[in-house]
Amino acid sequence: MTRAPLAALALALLLGGCASTPAPPGTQVELARIEAAAVPGKATRASVQAALGSTRKVVFDSGYQSWLYQVPRGAGRYAEFVILFDPAGVVAKTRLRD
Repeated sequence: MTRAPLAALALALLLGGCASTPAPPGTQVELARIEAAAVPGKATRASVQAALGSTRKVVFDSGYQSWLYQVPRGAGRYAEFVILFDPAGVVAKTRLRD
């Protein structure tokens, strides 16, 4: 290999190693705020949206909805906090996944 292709390959590897991973989809919110706002059996879609803002949503034919929030973990990392709403609009379950 000549020097030009070697230099290009080395530069590509260097830049690729420096690239940061984009944050996952969803609104970023601190864990304590989410846990206070998304209490299963009590909180509603309206109360969660008022407390945390809009985010990515998946609406199922059954009437259930899941909302995804990001929890900052530092160093450019995020955890996922998913809220499942029942057809009546009340929080049924929550899940935190690193």
